[in-house]
Amino acid sequence: MTPFPDEFVSDRLRYERLCHDAVDVFALHEVYSPDEETEDITTYMPWDPRQTVVETAEFVDWCEAGREAGEHAPYLVRPREGEDGAGEIAGVTRLECDWERRTAMLELWLRKRFWGRGYSGERAGALIEIAFEHLDLELVSVNHQDGNDLSKRAIEKYVDRFGGQYDGLLRNWGPRPAEGRVVDAHRYTITREQYRKAIDDSSIDRGP
Repeated sequence: MTPFPDEFVSDRLRYERLCHDAVDVFALHEVYSPDEETEDITTYMPWDPRQTVVETAEFVDWCEAGREAGEHAPYLVRPREGEDGAGEIAGVTRLECDWERRTAMLELWLRKRFWGRGYSGERAGALIEIAFEHLDLELVSVNHQDGNDLSKRAIEKYVDRFGGQYDGLLRNWGPRPAEGRVVDAHRYTITREQYRKAIDDSSIDRGP
């Protein structure tokens, strides 16, 4: 039985298990298919826009298989009622687990119209709570590609809020076969102890 919740919410967002039962593959393909916006989003991502509906369907298959194996939990991110774009697919987030190392890694991409709302930090807080309080993991890590200043600012903000730290530069960390290169990445981590100390501090909240 998978250890991951099927659905959960934060203040402004709802998270749904990314599977064929939760989303129409044609609707998902619209936000993954090549266009100017998606090209901008994937500049610093380890994946390229999906060229066909079949590719998108295969991605959903991969999400389902990894979740059932207990390796990772991908979720659709949707704004809740009262938010601009309520119910739409705002993006996808993923909690990847390395059980031997007692570590979870966070990933996120958002459509451009949902940038600048603090959703990254809000979503991070929700996933970090699951990693530490429900999955009993000991460390959460998050990386961003060197040069991705938007992700850098968002990550630094919530890592600092939850008492974490910058670990350093990972050289030749992310292969980009389609581009014929390997990119460097910056790594940040939060321990369970740091997280619990931060949220026990009355001056710290879990909001965006």
